[in-house]
Amino acid sequence: MKNNENKGYAGSTVISVLLHAALLGGLLWGADLTTVSHQSPGQNIEAVVIDPSVVSEQARKIRQQRDEAKRQEDDRLRRLEQQTDLLEKQREQEEKSLRELRAEKLIAEKATREAETERKRIAEARKKEAEEQRQAAEATRIAKEKSAAAEAERKRQVTEQRKAEEAAKKAEADRQRAVQERQQAEAERERKLAEKKQAEVEARKAEEARKQKLAEQKKAEEAARKAEAARVEAERKAAEAKRKQAEQEAALNELFSGLESESESRGSARGQFLSDEVARYGAIYTQMIKQNLLVDDSLLGQECVVKMRISGTGLLLDVTEAGGNRSLCRATKTAVLKVSSFPMPEDKDVAAQLQSIELTVKPE
Repeated sequence: MKNNENKGYAGSTVISVLLHAALLGGLLWGADLTTVSHQSPGQNIEAVVIDPSVVSEQARKIRQQRDEAKRQEDDRLRRLEQQTDLLEKQREQEEKSLRELRAEKLIAEKATREAETERKRIAEARKKEAEEQRQAAEATRIAKEKSAAAEAERKRQVTEQRKAEEAAKKAEADRQRAVQERQQAEAERERKLAEKKQAEVEARKAEEARKQKLAEQKKAEEAARKAEAARVEAERKAAEAKRKQAEQEAALNELFSGLESESESRGSARGQFLSDEVARYGAIYTQMIKQNLLVDDSLLGQECVVKMRISGTGLLLDVTEAGGNRSLCRATKTAVLKVSSFPMPEDKDVAAQLQSIELTVKPE
């Protein structure tokens, strides 16, 4: 690229020199000349005067031509750079497409090899099954031939009853053994067929169990996410309640300041506040438990009452059934154990009442 630029600048220099030479020639050729003659004895003197405006015009034209030539050269170099960049991008795109085609080809070849391996395995299994069937048919044919031979031998040696009876017994034994062998071969074929069907059933069950486990895992993850959201929301509400409580206490302190005669009324307001806060936190706990509750439609509308013991920091210590549907209570206890930690208020009196609380859970 730099060589092209140097060549361009050299060309511009040559053009500039030629234009200057043309300017000098034009000035000498087309200039407005004025001849002044002074005659002296024996001598003529001629003076040439060059018009400055002509020189200035010619110089301006030359500068314009030089500037135009330089501009055209710069445009040509810029177009060459753009074409070079475009060709480079096209080359990179073609290389990328080639790499992708190679990767797709490798994947297709791998799939083809795997399909061929599976086809050979199936063909081998079918060949083995056909051989087993052939062997069973051969055993049946041999048994029939032995039975016929034994019967012919028995008729041929009727006069030799003892030998015939022995031969008959032997033939019968052979026949029974052949029948037994044929029955065993048939039983073995049926057993293998049953094992094959059982393996297919077990494979389907395993796949269904895997899908069910995956669904349960996703459901558990979703329940955990909802529980976390409920916990965050409960903390937010607890902080909001704390702020409101502080405002209420400040207002009460200001309102009842100095009014000793109304101490009973203040005690009543405090009791109502404690009752409301306990009920509000109980509703939060119930909602957190419901978000982790896994029950089917048959338990909708049922109720379960549980008693919980919670530490001062909100950690679950114990949960017991207090009444209600047994199946629902088992699911409720599992949900409580999943939550394991509950938000606690700043107010010590409210927290003390929440450390032993009874809740009613009713799925909807």
